[in-house]
Amino acid sequence: MKVFRGLPNAAARAPCALTIGNFDGVHLGHQALLARVRAAADRLGLEAAVMTFEPHPREFFAQKSGDLSKAPARIANLRDKLQSLSDNGIDRVIVEHFSASFASLTPQEFTEKVLVEGLHVKWLMVGDDFCYGARRAGNVQMLLEAGQQYGFHVETLPTVMNGSTRISSSAVRSALAEGAFAHAEALLGHPYAISGHVIHGQKLGRTLGFPTLNLRVPHRPALSGIFIVQVHGLSAQPLPAVASMGVRPTVDDSGRVLLEVHVFDFAQHCYGKQVRVEFLQKIRDEEKYIDLPTLTAAINNDADIARAFFAKRATDRI
Repeated sequence: MKVFRGLPNAAARAPCALTIGNFDGVHLGHQALLARVRAAADRLGLEAAVMTFEPHPREFFAQKSGDLSKAPARIANLRDKLQSLSDNGIDRVIVEHFSASFASLTPQEFTEKVLVEGLHVKWLMVGDDFCYGARRAGNVQMLLEAGQQYGFHVETLPTVMNGSTRISSSAVRSALAEGAFAHAEALLGHPYAISGHVIHGQKLGRTLGFPTLNLRVPHRPALSGIFIVQVHGLSAQPLPAVASMGVRPTVDDSGRVLLEVHVFDFAQHCYGKQVRVEFLQKIRDEEKYIDLPTLTAAINNDADIARAFFAKRATDRI
């Protein structure tokens, strides 16, 4: 899969079947849309393409207003999003930098400069509530008319449901925030996980008897707290672990979010390795403790709960 930061240059442009969106989490609704794009590309002899945005448009406007609470929590980092798009058969992804200049494009300018000149769109699929252009002034009807004018076909995909639940990124975020991982998996079509490269931390966990693998979390995550997890990428089989996702209020006042993972009975150095942390069950919310001994006692209890979970799961499988 080819990834472009911004519109491809003239030599790299190719006629495509395209869809546009944030695709946070690439849930089952997204997957249904991507399957339609892939099928259209195959039928018409085109490349299957996705345009997505970085940062998320709502994140951009939240930063602009100075109120970051309006920014949506992220289900997936960009690496995981791109991997999911590749897994769904997409040939090229355009990661468009969402900026003031991009946000100011009128619907007409977006059609001409982005869809027609920039991407050579021949077939386009969007959700039935799709809006585009400055102040979200463009809608599906305008897009259908633009397609007739410029020679590209437009289709819409109705909302995809899971029972009575509309499958959406918001629904996934709510499930993750509640620690409802079975429900999140039903919406995503796969267990929830975060991948990243192991970085150096403060080494505090080592002094407390709980060395951790640390993963940087560049955006506000969709979940926080203490979790039972398993780690992929360090062994042929996933390794049992306990993890903390949060700002570590007892030992750090920077507000920086970190995913810290203590893998049971594991002592290898793995800085720089890429791992995938799969979330299985929430233990509790993050707390601030009065001192390190109290923190250590809480970590011990979390580890005991996680070990008991894995022991019971192993017994249930026999």
